[in-house]
Amino acid sequence: MPEFADAILEWVIPPLIALGIAAVLIAALVWALRRARRSPRARAAAQQARAKAGATLVRLDDEVGELELEVGLSGALYGGGAPASLRRARMTAQHVRDSSFDEYREISEPDAAPADIRRVATRIDRRAGEALALIASARAEHGAWVRANVSAAAQVEAARRRLSELRASMGDPAALVAELSSRFDEAEWQDASRAAHTAAAEISEAEARLDAAAAQAADPSLCALPELAAAERALRQAETDARILEETHRLVVQAAQAVPDEIAAARGALRQASVTREHLEPPDAERLGAELHAIEDALNHIESDAARRPTRAVDGIARLRGRLDLALGDARTAQQRLRGARTALPGTLAAARGAIAHAEASVAHSQAGADARSRLLSAQHELAQARQTHDPVAALDAARRAMRHAEDAKALADHARLSRRH
Repeated sequence: MPEFADAILEWVIPPLIALGIAAVLIAALVWALRRARRSPRARAAAQQARAKAGATLVRLDDEVGELELEVGLSGALYGGGAPASLRRARMTAQHVRDSSFDEYREISEPDAAPADIRRVATRIDRRAGEALALIASARAEHGAWVRANVSAAAQVEAARRRLSELRASMGDPAALVAELSSRFDEAEWQDASRAAHTAAAEISEAEARLDAAAAQAADPSLCALPELAAAERALRQAETDARILEETHRLVVQAAQAVPDEIAAARGALRQASVTREHLEPPDAERLGAELHAIEDALNHIESDAARRPTRAVDGIARLRGRLDLALGDARTAQQRLRGARTALPGTLAAARGAIAHAEASVAHSQAGADARSRLLSAQHELAQARQTHDPVAALDAARRAMRHAEDAKALADHARLSRRH
């Protein structure tokens, strides 16, 4: 019997040893592959692929903007008689751009694996490139139709009507800036002033472009579309700056009206936090008390110049409410958290709208890269979610995320603008 057992062991042990060695080798190979995929070299290659995809995506975003301009121009000038290729290309390109930005945000997360970054970046680059090719083809078809069917004189005349309409819709930008400057600190209205001056310069450029197109109108064979497109581009940018001016004016005035209520709500939240503090253990009560005093001091400082700087006050109060929530932690009941979220939400939504408005202005004038644009889209998405969510706590969290994304977008756009200056 022992001899039989020895025979079995002699037969079984070598394969087991071989299997063990194979398992160790496989585990080592898997470990090596995983390490190689996350090595500095792999991550650097992945970031290069992401940067390339981002650059292509920015080109597509710019081209979609140009395409929207040209589709509007075609509808205004040609009454819908032009081929539908531009409109179809715009719809396709918009879909590709929006879905690609969603994917780009995912591979921009710090924990994204290099292999996933390369794979998704390659797909973004390919799809964006295909959309760009579609836009180029649609433009060629549209340009051929224009040259065959529309005179330069008719194009110039229609564009001048659009310029007159824009002037009428803009009203008097200087009057809005004057109203703000008479009531508020310069930091509150400097964006509005900049937008007003830029809009005026862009309207002047549009006039010059239309004059250049008119000079060619004597020759019916000429296509005024290039000069008209440049004029339309200036007009669209002027419209953008006019919206920035109007939005800034609206936000500042609304903030001035809301500041007293926001301060009162913040003081009410501090009083409620003091009541909660009374039911805590001494060490926790002491820590919370110190933080409440600091928050109250900060609120007093904000209130001291809130009348002159209302949007700054609304933003500062929203941040203090977030700081208060962190200080309270789990000390509140569910009902207290709900009540606190309801009182904090209006001011935080206003602060998020203001942060997004500043980010939009920076992105519009900085030729920002994909990271800034994707953060701005994230901010806009979070703000929309905050407005649509019925749960005040979830809506407040979304509004605060919108603020953070907008701040990141503005910082990236400002950095891009300063980098080009130097």
